Amino acid sequence: MSVLPKKNDLGFFEIRLESIGGLGANLAGKMLAEAGVLGLGLNGSNFSSYGSEKKGSPVKSFIRFCDPDVEIRDHSPIEEPHVIGVFHEAIYKMVDVVSGLKPDGIVLVNSTRDFDEIKEDLKIEYGTLAIVDALGIAVEEKTKVNTAMLGALFKICDFLDPDSMRSVIRKTFEKKYPHLVEPNIRTFDRGYNEVTFKTYETPQGAKGKQFKVPLPQLGYKTQEIGGVITAQANSILKDLSGSRQGFLPKFDSKKCIHCASCDTVCPDFCFVWEEGEDKKGRKNMFLKGIDYQYCKGCLKCVEACPTSALTDLREELGYAEANTVKHTFPYVTGGAL
Repeated sequence: MSVLPKKNDLGFFEIRLESIGGLGANLAGKMLAEAGVLGLGLNGSNFSSYGSEKKGSPVKSFIRFCDPDVEIRDHSPIEEPHVIGVFHEAIYKMVDVVSGLKPDGIVLVNSTRDFDEIKEDLKIEYGTLAIVDALGIAVEEKTKVNTAMLGALFKICDFLDPDSMRSVIRKTFEKKYPHLVEPNIRTFDRGYNEVTFKTYETPQGAKGKQFKVPLPQLGYKTQEIGGVITAQANSILKDLSGSRQGFLPKFDSKKCIHCASCDTVCPDFCFVWEEGEDKKGRKNMFLKGIDYQYCKGCLKCVEACPTSALTDLREELGYAEANTVKHTFPYVTGGAL
């Protein structure tokens, strides 16, 4: 039987996964708990917390492990985790992902960026950062981010047996999706082998991050007079960039024929148009660019584009901000006048 490296006052080793819908954090939590309980004989529990079940909305998955002689009677969300797994960097904008992190805790982030940049973003001073390019691995292996993250988590939680997770992967996929068994095992192994670490020295007596209960922006004390909700739907205050799962459309104006096929399929009116004249002096609407504030990276526009004016691009930090074309409200969407 494995020995837990750390325990809280109740005897639990706790892991919290921070993600957005569509990246498989819920399934990852289930598989992680199953590997510990069935594979190693630990007691464990797992459950997830999320709002509307849609891509892009915040998701949390909680995993608790304890010795076999300890009963789990605590089924509340994990407030002070030993390990945090961040499946998507954009979730920083919506959620305080390191809330409650212990001073010697470990944060795993799906990223290709530098340790110090991520440390600054997360506003942590000490502890251990782990980085794995889970998205890159998943794209190359044609799988999902969650399996690569599981591989990295198993490297972090070295009391867990990787072979037990390989067995869980086989059990999970072999009946319905047998063709995905080997790609997911390769993805798991790459996550395990490719994760990197950097530890920032924890001073004596250091305290962890204070856990904060997220509160709604508008409530009975903060509601606007007259009950006006100022951030409804796709208003000028809405920001869907946190919904993107690693890709966004790249626009090449030189190849655009202004057919408005992209605008027709876009669910969030991301495309910005301006009135102009064609070569014959006729008035028409011309595509000016993309307002990435409203783009959730569904890439429907790329599929609809009859030319190569729109292509999929793996999102790089700062690209959207540097290339966005802002709407001027009210605006008119595409198509001929």
